[in-house]
Amino acid sequence: MARPAGLTAAWWQVLGAVLHEPLPVAGIARTMGITRQSVQRIADRLVRDGLAEYHPNPAHSRAKLLAPTEAGRTAVRRIAPAHQLLATRLAEELGAEEFRRVLEALEELSAALDRIDSPA
Repeated sequence: MARPAGLTAAWWQVLGAVLHEPLPVAGIARTMGITRQSVQRIADRLVRDGLAEYHPNPAHSRAKLLAPTEAGRTAVRRIAPAHQLLATRLAEELGAEEFRRVLEALEELSAALDRIDSPA
């Protein structure tokens, strides 16, 4: 789905994580549940390709914030129609009630994973 926009799935996920607000690499990694090193490699590649940029982090001088460039936002927008079509087709295949139930289960699973990962 991401390939026609010139992105890999991982690049799309990292860009998606920072669409609404810039985040440090470690924060993106926690959100995505992958290693900081993996996100760092992807972030550096996105910056090199002009899809994202680093900004100073007022809270931590060494942990720069990653933000999408206009080119990065455009790439993500190109994926949206295919993503919407897939969601529509899944809803049609499952039926409205089953689709809602599956979505709620996934949201519950995500929340449970967040609680498990949070420091006690």
